[in-house]
Amino acid sequence: MAVINPYLNFNGNTEEAFNFYKSVFGGEFIMVQRFKDTPQGGNVAEGEGDKIMHISLPIGKSNILMATDALESMEHKAIAGTNFQLSIGTESQQEADTLFNGLSAGGQVEVPMAKMFWGAYFGMFTDKFGIKWMISYDENALPG
Repeated sequence: MAVINPYLNFNGNTEEAFNFYKSVFGGEFIMVQRFKDTPQGGNVAEGEGDKIMHISLPIGKSNILMATDALESMEHKAIAGTNFQLSIGTESQQEADTLFNGLSAGGQVEVPMAKMFWGAYFGMFTDKFGIKWMISYDENALPG
């Protein structure tokens, strides 16, 4: 069965926010990936390479709080109140395709389902009601 986790977008202060969340919830980050460490790292605007491309903090037994810095240089902007997405982690590629195709029907696909550089099968869209979703299948992911 799929697991749903919140994915937050910040305007450049993801690291500060997540250090705060870590101080409250405890635990350790599962992943911290900076824009400079991605295959497109050389295309990031000057001074933004150390910004957070992806960070994850486990909360409780099966929840993961995740986030990114929404870089305006990459035409992204986090707007308070709509600066989040729902991220679904699936148990199979077939389940990922089924959920992606079903939920994105009538909506706007931003990233079609495909194998990504970090190893996951991933896609992203806004559904017909304006809700942003990310669907991911990663056979190497930690149990959720």
